[in-house]
Amino acid sequence: MTVPRQPSSPDRSGAPEPPDGEGGPARRTEARSHMIRRRWLTAIIIVLLIGVPAGYLVISANQSRNSGRDKEDKYSATGLTAGWPSRVQRRLYDVPVQPYSEEVAYYETNNWRTSRLYVQFLTSNAGLTRFLKQIGSEESAFKADDITISKRDRNVVGWEFTGPGPWYGLTHRQKDPAPTLDVVVDRSNAQHPMVYVVSTTTP
Repeated sequence: MTVPRQPSSPDRSGAPEPPDGEGGPARRTEARSHMIRRRWLTAIIIVLLIGVPAGYLVISANQSRNSGRDKEDKYSATGLTAGWPSRVQRRLYDVPVQPYSEEVAYYETNNWRTSRLYVQFLTSNAGLTRFLKQIGSEESAFKADDITISKRDRNVVGWEFTGPGPWYGLTHRQKDPAPTLDVVVDRSNAQHPMVYVVSTTTP
């Protein structure tokens, strides 16, 4: 009896290769090349997506750090600390630094007789009006060229009111134990007055 001949297994040697257009060696080489290019492109995109924003963050952080150091260096020689006094300090000394103020710096001294908070900030005309209202005063209380902050207090923090001005000053006295505020304003910038305050309390 004759056994029918079985078709050759694709795994056996000598099996015919499929034509190039149907998964042959040329097509597999092309597919592998395409896959490698796609992986490289994906890797480049990932590097750009992660690396570029990270680079900007590093640059921004360095600029912010340098700016902070510049402010610290600027005020360290005078005893002032760059930044805002704490909320507790502002409340105890009745110094409401206005929102969005710039060039804010402060210094606090304490002894058994008196405590003082020195504060400076650059604000707007509306901010100055609001500040005066919050401490219980008004702009009409200012006197031209009246430097109400004493020379002793100016020396403590290195304030020198020698610019062209115009300068205005007032002293806002309150009943103990509320603090007394000496305020000097530099209006050389008509839109953004620079405010200097010394708040003194007696325990």
